[in-house]
Amino acid sequence: MLSLRIPQDDTNRLTVLSASGSSSIHIYSTRGQITYAEGADNEHQYPLTQTLEGVHPLGCHQICTSLDGRLAASAGFNGELRIWKRSEYGHWSSAGEVVPEEQKAGEHWALAPSENEQYLACTINDGRTNIYDTRTIFAGGAAPKFAQFETQDSFGMSGDISADGSMTASGRQNGSIYIFNNSTARLAHSLAGLIKPVRSVKFNPTCKLLAAAGDARIIALYDTQSGEQIANLVGHGSWVMSLDWNWNGEYLPSGGYGGEAKIWSLARRACMATQTESEKCLWSVRWLPRAASAKYETFVTAGAGGTLAIYRGMGET
Repeated sequence: MLSLRIPQDDTNRLTVLSASGSSSIHIYSTRGQITYAEGADNEHQYPLTQTLEGVHPLGCHQICTSLDGRLAASAGFNGELRIWKRSEYGHWSSAGEVVPEEQKAGEHWALAPSENEQYLACTINDGRTNIYDTRTIFAGGAAPKFAQFETQDSFGMSGDISADGSMTASGRQNGSIYIFNNSTARLAHSLAGLIKPVRSVKFNPTCKLLAAAGDARIIALYDTQSGEQIANLVGHGSWVMSLDWNWNGEYLPSGGYGGEAKIWSLARRACMATQTESEKCLWSVRWLPRAASAKYETFVTAGAGGTLAIYRGMGET
């Protein structure tokens, strides 16, 4: 599985959307259950509830959702970008397609939606980052661009929009990392790069920090106001493929090419737990929103093994 996202809807149900490089998108639901309950009855609490069949002819490599769980976007290997909407009953259906100016592989790569589902950031293979307004998709698939950032230096491998919508970050194949100001549509910071490809960038919930990682095998933390690099988290023995934050920014999960999943403490600047059940690449790691009755916080990994692994606490699964 190449990508997964975990939106939370109005009824506190969690939905897991996964893409595995095939033409279809699979959707799993917790059905409102307490995902941390003990006992054999909850061994399979994430049933497959919907499959979006054949939506990307050459396969889907990236999927993302807004925080409120109402909008999703998926990118295919042929450059197509599709928008999805969730109904009040939890059913996902097409809301349109953003047609690029030139249809080619890599035209739409890393995706990141704004928290309020209004904007969608998308990195392009030639170094551009487009911000689309997803509220209106015109006939023929034309979506208005809110902004377009150009650096023209390297393939944009990763991207993210801050929770308050004020910033967009992009990580590049040559190790460059950029933070753009969405209000002024200007470059805010060109960050001290990681030299090697940057496969994941992620703003923390308060928008004060940006985590970035990739082939350099370290996780760099940056102050988004000053652009200063304030810490390096060292411990991965392979490329870092994916990053996320928990709901309050206290913990940072990461997934590696060698199959290791790690949980980092922001306060301690240290790894608190490592899961190494698989030696196959973990393409994506995501933290689940915490239920009020939850005993543990939970995160999910998706990788080359073709399964979703769900972890409880810091060391249980």
